[in-house]
Amino acid sequence: MAPFLLPHSLHGSGPHRIIAVHGWLADRTDYGGGLPDLDRQNFTYVLVDLRGYGEAREAPGAYTTTEGAADILALADRLGWDSFSLIGHSMGGAVVQRVLAAAPYRVRRLVGISPVPASGLKMPPEQWELFASAAGKPESRRAIIDYTTGSVRPAAWLDRMVDRSVARSDPDAFRAWLDSWAGEDFHAEVAGAPIPALAVTGALDPAISADFMRQTWLRCYARGELAELACAGHHAMDETPLQLIRTVEDFLREDRRV
Repeated sequence: MAPFLLPHSLHGSGPHRIIAVHGWLADRTDYGGGLPDLDRQNFTYVLVDLRGYGEAREAPGAYTTTEGAADILALADRLGWDSFSLIGHSMGGAVVQRVLAAAPYRVRRLVGISPVPASGLKMPPEQWELFASAAGKPESRRAIIDYTTGSVRPAAWLDRMVDRSVARSDPDAFRAWLDSWAGEDFHAEVAGAPIPALAVTGALDPAISADFMRQTWLRCYARGELAELACAGHHAMDETPLQLIRTVEDFLREDRRV
């Protein structure tokens, strides 16, 4: 299937260009909490909706990380961006690593926020059943969000996260994406990549933990770095947005071209 022009929004006008990709449970509005506090003078952010999400909810597709990477590169071409940095949350972390695999010469810096590693995410049968059921069961989405944020968040917040997830994703696409980001292993295509690559984890997240990143992300990237946010779980954009922005932008700002 040909690349699809992903719906997107532009924030800032700085020289360092960044494409940010959402995770499995939400569209690009997942980044909304931090938008007022971005450094718009040094950075230009583009937030995208992958196929099956947000404004691309009805877009047909294979719903794979490979397809998502091709769509992102097509958008970069449309924007006239020869080089850019990438941010990906959770599933989006796998997607941006696919972009790196496809066009390593175009990527300046890589950031994964609780990222699924390029080796995928193997789950025991009972956990897989929970994730697979989440396409049609809001209560499964709620259980996943609750577990991955340490089971300490208010019920109203969990309800809001689930309501947004259901409203902003197509169930069939949602289910198809799971097979790709969880089941595919392409780490050999990015292993040893020399670009700076930061993984940001939340200490309250038992799924994508700092230890898991040491075993995967840091072993994959020659210039890999790790930052753990003490008060965050899997959804740092909502849980600790200011700390996340400071951590990510400090890393991106180390690029001498900024």
